Amino acid sequence: MNVTLWIIASLLAALFLAAGLGKALQPKEKIIESSGAWAGDFSIGALRTLGLLEILGAIGLVLPAAVDVAPALVPVAASGLALLMAGAAVTHGRRAEWRNVALNIVLLVLAAVVIWGRFGPHAF
Repeated sequence: MNVTLWIIASLLAALFLAAGLGKALQPKEKIIESSGAWAGDFSIGALRTLGLLEILGAIGLVLPAAVDVAPALVPVAASGLALLMAGAAVTHGRRAEWRNVALNIVLLVLAAVVIWGRFGPHAF
């Protein structure tokens, strides 16, 4: 199970790092073009903040355990990303973007598996 948790955390980290960098570094028009019309409802500052939170969450999923410094931060990072996905699901649900809601729920469930495993039976 430990290997499975590492794989899930690594995949989530790669996905959130890419998404976060896109929001943190691109102009708003590019974010809307690549992420969807929902981004138009948010200020560039809010989008940058979301991007930064995704980047920090991605780093927190892997780095603490990889360097064995404060590995208890891994489930904390997963918890933060799960909360982000819950908020994203609500935002997309209000806009009737059901495909995005489904993706948010899948990512939330994967983060929940990491939370369960790293806070529970497979903690570092």
